[in-house]
Amino acid sequence: MVSSAAEDWSLSSVVWIFSVAIVFLGLSAAVAGKWLEEVGPRCVGVTAAFLWGGGFIIGSVGISTHQLWLVYLGYGVLGGCGLGLGYVSPVSTLLRWFPDKRGMATGMAIMGFGGGAMIGAPLKTFLLEKFAIAPTYLGPESAVNLITEGGRRFAEMANGKLEVVVASASEASKLPIPGEAGVYVVGTGNTGAASVFLTLGIVYFVIMMVAAFAYRVPPKDWQPEGWTPPAKDKTNSMISRNHVHIDQALKTPQFWLLWIVLCFNVTAGIGVIGIAKTMMTEIFGTTLPTIATASFAGTYVLMISVFNMCGRFFWASTSDFIGRKNTYHCFFVLGTLLYLSIPFAASAVSADPSITWLIMFYGASMIIFTMYGGGFATIPAYLADIFGTLHVGGIHGRLLTAWATAGVLGPFVITYLRNMSVESAIHDLASKIDPAAFEAKFNASISQLNELIAAKTVTVSNLMDIAPVGTIDPTSGLYNTTMYAMAGLLVIGFFANLMIRPVNEKHHVEKTHPNL
Repeated sequence: MVSSAAEDWSLSSVVWIFSVAIVFLGLSAAVAGKWLEEVGPRCVGVTAAFLWGGGFIIGSVGISTHQLWLVYLGYGVLGGCGLGLGYVSPVSTLLRWFPDKRGMATGMAIMGFGGGAMIGAPLKTFLLEKFAIAPTYLGPESAVNLITEGGRRFAEMANGKLEVVVASASEASKLPIPGEAGVYVVGTGNTGAASVFLTLGIVYFVIMMVAAFAYRVPPKDWQPEGWTPPAKDKTNSMISRNHVHIDQALKTPQFWLLWIVLCFNVTAGIGVIGIAKTMMTEIFGTTLPTIATASFAGTYVLMISVFNMCGRFFWASTSDFIGRKNTYHCFFVLGTLLYLSIPFAASAVSADPSITWLIMFYGASMIIFTMYGGGFATIPAYLADIFGTLHVGGIHGRLLTAWATAGVLGPFVITYLRNMSVESAIHDLASKIDPAAFEAKFNASISQLNELIAAKTVTVSNLMDIAPVGTIDPTSGLYNTTMYAMAGLLVIGFFANLMIRPVNEKHHVEKTHPNL
């Protein structure tokens, strides 16, 4: 695909695929948490392999037949369940193997979960290039007779009309096989996505099956040689030596405060991580085009994975020394400041196209991604501290419904606020453009603006081509409102974390389930 056509799946229709996957991750983890305690991590791991690998294969069928519901079913529903089961099974196991280093242990496990993108991203790029087929090129825009009907562009050919898209040089250069600016026929070529899904589904299934059969569980009451549980004092008052039953945990205020803490930390992170590459390209692509190139954006995505992965290990290990509560205080206070710095950098680079603002944005976003990953890695140890390790796997699974909620909330906020900003920017730009110039560019009257926007014929980029000299490109400010909203969520999370106290002894297993 070189540019969006009217019949293409829109961003608003596909962005929810990942959200569905996260929802079913949380639901499956919540349901399977108790099952994990009964059947053990190996059985859960094998089930995860079938669901995750099979989900990719079904998603591949959906892409090749252009049936979006199959992608939702495969990658979203089945794949999401596989994600949830694959996520909780190693975490609960490692918490039992490393009672002395809970943060480090869960950090290592969840670092692998996040770090998979380091391998997956370049692998997907390689496979896409391998399987992609370039669309049919008709020539430069000036050499093709174009008409506009119902907001769509068509090329008049000797044998009839062909629906086409007009790609800029920037869009054409992003093809797997870089092309030229001009007119491309809609429905030709192949992105290679279906073949990539099929290949990855098979590879993931094999690797996960091998890993699942390698699981080992320590004997009951096992602890490292020479280690004794620390005595309770002011420095570790949040670490309980008692246990809370999985069903009782939901009756405590601590569970729901931790739910808010995780949900809002993840909502803020997931909202940015899903659009980070697009955001960086849109903010800096027009102001620093020689630096913010396609290859730079590709490297940026790779570094997101690196910092996300390293943050999981760094912050979780750090929490062993400064405490889980203080670690989350760092996430919320520092995160709020960093989210507010992004609109500042975006506004500054519009007035002064300096690399300083790109460096500021790059650094701020990378630290944000470490804390996004660190939040996932620290929460299992936080739960073990508060509720004990007896049912920590199941409690962790139920808490992951916060991740499921964030998987819906984050993309919704991002898409809604960005679409609102884009439409506002387009209407503002259109009001500054000579109607005659608009009609010459799009073969349609400016009164048809909403119809042209819906068909993706009019964008901020192509309006800037005919805007009066001196018009400021609004692209860099499209995400300002979103960043302010994310910072607000972190402030709420800070106060929820501040309210967490040790669990009242009436909730301990000895009081609620004396036979355990």
